[in-house]
Amino acid sequence: MADVDDYDKLTPEQREAKDKEDRAREQAEQAALPYRWKQELGEVDIYVPVPKGTRGRDLVVKIQRNKLSVGLKGKEPIMEGELCKEIKVDESTWTIEDQSEVLVHLEKVSKMEWWENVLKHHPKIDVRKINPEPGKLSDLDGETRGMVEKMMFDNQQKQLGKPTSDEMKKMEMLEKFKAAHPEMDFSNAKIS
Repeated sequence: MADVDDYDKLTPEQREAKDKEDRAREQAEQAALPYRWKQELGEVDIYVPVPKGTRGRDLVVKIQRNKLSVGLKGKEPIMEGELCKEIKVDESTWTIEDQSEVLVHLEKVSKMEWWENVLKHHPKIDVRKINPEPGKLSDLDGETRGMVEKMMFDNQQKQLGKPTSDEMKKMEMLEKFKAAHPEMDFSNAKIS
């Protein structure tokens, strides 16, 4: 991605300004949607405002493996389209809260991916900037937690213009190899 390369060339001040600008644009795009949403690694919660006094029988909610539709009977859906990733239909639910909001709870099929958006045709968020709540990390099993912590570390390193954990491992291996083979010339060696 050329965008990432350009970002890497920015000074810390320029990066901060760009991040702030991107966050503001992202927040404005998300605020314009007819719903609010939040996610954990394994689930997505969508809050769809409906007229006060709405009851379950007034709603048409369709939850499918890769599609979602929420609306009032006899009217155009409030939100409808193809989900950005697949969900577990049997473990996904919807409820109405305070007769004014539909809460749609979706269980992700892939519990190792952040969603960029709910519906494919809606604006995306930058998943590299997601930081899960520390308390939630402890809920994950050891292997999953390790992978999430590695992803977070690597994202932080990239933002600081420093090597990722994989790049650090490669450099460490090269240093060991150099030490073991002092007769070889490594002046033009490149790590990729």
